[in-house]
Amino acid sequence: MDAFFVDTQFGKIMTQKRIVVALGGNAITREFEDGNIAQQFANTRRSLIGITEIIKDGSILALTHGNGPQVGNYLIRVEATRDKVTPIPLGVMVADLCGGMGYMITQSLQNKLIVQNIAREVTTIPAQVIVDKNDPSILNPTKFVGSFYKEEQAKKIQKERNWTMKEDTGRGWRRVVPSPMPISIVEKEIIKDLFDRGVIVVTVGGGGIPVYITEEKTYEGVDAVIDKDLSSAVLAKELEADELHLLTAVEKVALNFGTPRQEYLDSLTVEEAKIYLNECQFPKGSMGPKIYSAINFLESGGKKVIITSVEKHLAALEGRTGTTIHN
Repeated sequence: MDAFFVDTQFGKIMTQKRIVVALGGNAITREFEDGNIAQQFANTRRSLIGITEIIKDGSILALTHGNGPQVGNYLIRVEATRDKVTPIPLGVMVADLCGGMGYMITQSLQNKLIVQNIAREVTTIPAQVIVDKNDPSILNPTKFVGSFYKEEQAKKIQKERNWTMKEDTGRGWRRVVPSPMPISIVEKEIIKDLFDRGVIVVTVGGGGIPVYITEEKTYEGVDAVIDKDLSSAVLAKELEADELHLLTAVEKVALNFGTPRQEYLDSLTVEEAKIYLNECQFPKGSMGPKIYSAINFLESGGKKVIITSVEKHLAALEGRTGTTIHN
């Protein structure tokens, strides 16, 4: 669904691609850092280099982001102060981070555009993402979040707080929460209206704020976290995007990852991706959701998916690295 416009500076016709870029939460809070706000702003600015080039090309753009490290830290703060202030539900934490992290990304991008004299508006929309209240993940939570506990302490917490606690093998006991599949985005028409008009929208932060539809057709929050890549694919479909870029910790997708037989992939088709997924080449806790998201997006009308690292995004845009998935 390409649009066309004339670049008034150079007098040439350019294609206006519709692109959704998903930033990983680790791009903003790095594992080896304290994760203070100054570091998060610095990391955010670095993560926008490739994105700035996309904007220069005149593409229509929406940004999403993860929040794994951030929501983990938020949970630790809530637990440390639960004897002083009322604890905040997980769904509200996700909403808070949609606003806070969206602010960092929006302001960092606004400043880049101001410095480069690019007239594009940027805004953040915290988005509610609809899930099925009977999703298997809600009935059997498996997503680890928050602090580590010893077994005896974990069982006591489970009884007192009605949490589901499971052993994170070799690391200790932790809370597990649902991670349901995203179905649709409540604010999709508002986001699409802005997107179509060329406004850069930062949205579906952390996979979005999980909600379900009640029997009265109203919305009700869920204490859960949604995979941001799966939600990004839903967003890209609803925005009728041409491309979906999934930025992660690795430069390329690999077969037999972490073994002597590791093999990097420059490109693969949807059918090849399905075969490798069925062969368990892409684990559920890492590359699996990205490949699944790519398949869903491409089968719903998308043209191309790029998977690469934040640092290599610009090189991937130029075709020098990254993994491209196509029909």
